[in-house]
Amino acid sequence: MEAALLGCILVSASFFAAVLEHPSSPVRQGIEDPLRRRALMGLAMAGTNVALIFSPWGKQSGAHMNPSVTLTYLRLGKIAPADAAFYVLFQFAGGIAGTALASLAASAWLSGPPIHHVATTPGRFGPAAAFAGELGISAILMLAVLTASNTRRLAPWTGVFAASLVFLFISFEAPLSGMSLNPARTFGPALAERLWDALWIYFTAPPLGMLLGAEAYRLLRRSHPVLCAKLHHHNDKRCIFRCGYAMPAPARETPSTAPASQQGVSLDINQLS
Repeated sequence: MEAALLGCILVSASFFAAVLEHPSSPVRQGIEDPLRRRALMGLAMAGTNVALIFSPWGKQSGAHMNPSVTLTYLRLGKIAPADAAFYVLFQFAGGIAGTALASLAASAWLSGPPIHHVATTPGRFGPAAAFAGELGISAILMLAVLTASNTRRLAPWTGVFAASLVFLFISFEAPLSGMSLNPARTFGPALAERLWDALWIYFTAPPLGMLLGAEAYRLLRRSHPVLCAKLHHHNDKRCIFRCGYAMPAPARETPSTAPASQQGVSLDINQLS
């Protein structure tokens, strides 16, 4: 499921990039402003992300679609190491397969400049700016996802918040780094185009940024545990994660029988703040 979901991301990105950026495209010829084209690309990819997150497979797998997300939840103790390893493996497989499928359908429009199979590469400000950009947007995304998914009123809309940030990042941050957030999403196009020079940026900055975002969440919301590694938990799909929703509430003790250190204190992990 994770492989298929990320493959869909690459197919969608390839299609909309060809429509919006290829010189032969009537859309590209009719919209000269690059910011407007990036905004349309952002809307397209935000819509794709929402559709995948709330799809049956997205609800079941958790819709990570990104090794950086999976590794962050591993660091937070919400996914078993073996599950995390297979998630990452199949996310990379999905990135490669999605790129290959898009290339098979429209290689003439995707290979070489200006599309480069939607490869993510540093912008005109160079690798340092690209690294900083990827680090920053990755931290912001993970902080937003953890805050929303662990807040009762916001949890059902976590996927919408994440997709909204994707729209903003593509519209405004893409000139710095190409807006990856995702090593597996970057690797597929890099493999197709043999673009290896800046790959280290997209293999280091997104995981580090998301880990920083997770640490920021833990510092800012110490009393709010991370309950699950799914972006959309409240559904009828099986959950394979070390899920806080499945933990029973602690038994309530009367003041006379509870230890003195616990009297007057109760915690129901089934309730989100």
